[in-house]
Amino acid sequence: MQTSLLTAEGVRLSLREAGPVDAPPVVLVHGWAQSGEVWPDYPGVRVVAPDLRGHGDSEVTGAGYRDSAAWAADLRAVLDHVGRPATLVGWSYGGLVITDYLREHGTARVDGLVLVGAITEIGRDRPGGATGPVMRRALPAALSEDPAVAVPALAGFFRGQADLPGGLVQRLLGTALRVPPGVRRDLFRRDVDSSTVLEGVDKPTLVVHGTADGVVDPSAGEHAAGTVPGAELRRYERTGHVPFLERPERFADDLLGFVAEVCR
Repeated sequence: MQTSLLTAEGVRLSLREAGPVDAPPVVLVHGWAQSGEVWPDYPGVRVVAPDLRGHGDSEVTGAGYRDSAAWAADLRAVLDHVGRPATLVGWSYGGLVITDYLREHGTARVDGLVLVGAITEIGRDRPGGATGPVMRRALPAALSEDPAVAVPALAGFFRGQADLPGGLVQRLLGTALRVPPGVRRDLFRRDVDSSTVLEGVDKPTLVVHGTADGVVDPSAGEHAAGTVPGAELRRYERTGHVPFLERPERFADDLLGFVAEVCR
């Protein structure tokens, strides 16, 4: 079911929802230049998958993409919609959006955290934002206004993420091209240190990272797991940047097992 909401700032966000309303809620936060459509459904939980501002069917705002408080407010509006504490799952840039939320609002409305091939900070030499060769090859061309420059760079970016079917790669590319170049650029024009935020997390945390991730370096996942107290790191061997699509059965088992544990 596709729904929408208005944040306190008046930004319209689109949401994809699935599963029983009274099941444990899981908020799935997508990555850079993608949308909530990237996530599968997971049986036995209430899936809420927002499109971030400027992405998918959500509103393209004129500002806010460089502002931690704006991202935090957007995710807070999603949690208001859910109506009770949830497990937050952040893939890639979605991990940074989650740390933005935690910086502003803490963990009171969070049951647990799952970071999937995620960055948790951004900026030169930030260990939680370490990028891999696929990302470095794609930038800055993937941010260009010129389609002759941006499209080949984005195609190479998604081809290089993982061993995914060609049709799926084209769908990911199509989703990325819906995101305006200015939005794609602004998401990288930030300098955010999240070490104190991660050190203050007091909820169960699972870090999932593919050992062959060429977009977000595995060291970023190791940094998050080593900084969040008690976090568990699960390395997916021979897996790239999209564990939930490359190893769907294993990821579903890990996610649903984690949710069942934190909601006991």
